[in-house]
Amino acid sequence: MRQAIAVLTKENLIGQKFKNGEIRKKIVEPAKYWKCPDCFTNTIVELENCQAELLEFEEPNHEKVILQLHGGGYIGGMRHAYRSFAGLYNEVGKRYSVFTPDYRVAPEHVFPAALIDALDAYEWLLKNGYSEEQIIVAGDSAGGGLALALCLCLKENGRKLPCGIVAMSPWTDMTASGPSYQENFENDPLFGGTEDSMIYNREYSAGEDLTNPYLSPLFGEYEGFPPMLIQVGSCEMLLSDSVLLAQKAKAAGVKVRLSVYEGMFHVFQMAPLTLPECKRAWVEIGHFIDEISGGRAQEKPVEPETAAEEKNDENE
Repeated sequence: MRQAIAVLTKENLIGQKFKNGEIRKKIVEPAKYWKCPDCFTNTIVELENCQAELLEFEEPNHEKVILQLHGGGYIGGMRHAYRSFAGLYNEVGKRYSVFTPDYRVAPEHVFPAALIDALDAYEWLLKNGYSEEQIIVAGDSAGGGLALALCLCLKENGRKLPCGIVAMSPWTDMTASGPSYQENFENDPLFGGTEDSMIYNREYSAGEDLTNPYLSPLFGEYEGFPPMLIQVGSCEMLLSDSVLLAQKAKAAGVKVRLSVYEGMFHVFQMAPLTLPECKRAWVEIGHFIDEISGGRAQEKPVEPETAAEEKNDENE
């Protein structure tokens, strides 16, 4: 899979346009390419500055709700892949409903537009019957960074935090200061081999200090944060974003599970479930959701030898 992605992103194919985000900005997906499964309802919700989608099972479990913040480098909007993600979160997550805002993105809407919309989505859940203790925030890539920024903003303003965070390959350091930006420069099949990429262009920041924790959550303070599951691929240039975040949160007393999936690429959870690591990552997410919901998973937590996790760090 990694080799196939590397071939697709070579210069003579979609190459640089993919890496620098040009294709991501222009993706238009006809509605007919995604059909809501018969067992779900997908309701459009109008927020102040954007739309959101609420995916609910025919008999939803309202014990918790998942606030999904999609990825896309802060330049790409909602895609069908995140509707599929919502279905997967529902499937592994005890039939919890999934609320996904299509937050505003750059270059038209720069910092802090995405954060404002994430806060608006959080407020909508609170106004519609959920408490903070019932909300799980999940995100991938930029959405993972936004999930952390949302919680840092809530904390700074004396607000209650959600009960858990799921972060897939979170973009936490716009300064690109971690060692993996160099160590995996040639290994990363999605962003490697060039500095003309989304992770270096940073259009959303619009000249803001890149160490601002609302842009680079790695520089935030994590005391009092809820349990976190962080998943990342070993080949990613953003590997350090996850590793250093986990270390910092753990040092602040946060319960953190960091799973580094050997040989995997950025947001590999979006690959077909026939990829063993993808399926196992979703199983792990299900275990995590079960644990923070007060249950006990029927199976043992995913072990490194079965989840292709060369590195795993969890503090109890």
